[in-house]
Order: sequence, then C-alpha cells, then structure tokens
Amino acid sequence: MNLSQHFLIAMPNLVDPIFAKTLAFVCDHTDQGAMGVIVNRPLDMSLTTLFEQIDVELHRPDVAELPVCFGGPVQTDRGFVLHKPLGDWQSTLSVSDEMGLTTSKDILLAVGEGSGPEQIFVTLGYAGWEAGQLENEIAQNAWLSVEADPEIIFALPAEERYEAALKLLGIDMAMLSDEAGHA
Repeated sequence: MNLSQHFLIAMPNLVDPIFAKTLAFVCDHTDQGAMGVIVNRPLDMSLTTLFEQIDVELHRPDVAELPVCFGGPVQTDRGFVLHKPLGDWQSTLSVSDEMGLTTSKDILLAVGEGSGPEQIFVTLGYAGWEAGQLENEIAQNAWLSVEADPEIIFALPAEERYEAALKLLGIDMAMLSDEAGHA
C-alpha cells in the first residue's frame, strides 16, 4: 500500500483531538512509515504575520492573507511549505514531478522577494506515522483514503477541503457514521 499523494480523511470515530475531523495530505509513504500535513486546520496566523515573525518582508500580495495551518503534532516550531511547481530549494522532498514539500528558509526568502513557487501552502508541524501504523489505523476504520486533487489544497478555503475530499469518493458528510458495523 502506497498512499503518497493521497488524502487521509478522518472518520467520525477518530476522536483523537489532534486528528478529529482532519484532512491530511500524505507527502511520502514507504515501508518505513508515512509523513504528511494536515490541510484543514488554519491557525490564527496569516503569511503576513509569519513573515513579520521571521523578519522577512513579504512582496507577494497574492499570498499575504493565506492562512498558516497546523500541519500536525511533529516539529510544530518548524515551517513546512507545500508548493507547485517543484523548483530547486535547499531542503525539498519531491512529492511528485510538480509538487514539493520544502523546509528550508530559502523558499520563504524567495516568496518574500516576490518570486518563489506560484502556489504555496504553509504549515507549522507535520503528521508522521511509524512503519505499519497508518495501515493499522486504516484497518481500524480511522481514515478513508483517496487520491488527492492538489487544487483542493491550493484553491479552496480550509473549511471546504474536508467535504471536497469526501466528494472525490462520492460521499456526502451526512452519510458518515461513527459506528463501525458488519453485514
């Protein structure tokens, strides 16, 4: 099972306060584990505020009011930039031929200068799963998975992303139950 470039949609029975009602994007999934970012938990911080905190001027009005999101419970003091196109940055995980996840400050400096990737999504922290952990959680009905449409991340407001991902599966929110059953 390789869930790289898939959405993980938290099922109603997933009551862990960190992951309840979340939509996560899996950036990398191997036999060693998985890592991704939660894409529907905006913090009370815009990119303008983030750039002020890191003392970098922001010359990209198109991204100034984008929210910074809570990406997960791991390394919450560190920024993670999901972006298109991939580009050439100091510390980038290639998610696909078109998309990367960058943790180096050079990408933020480029955005500050008015360039950088066309589409960006910034989180503080990421979500990680040890080897076999994600597969086990899916088997326990904690997550639904579907191949991701990156435009859900880059083009929709955070509060619309969860339901948009469900629609990729043809599921309406009202159809979900927090009860697991057997026929």
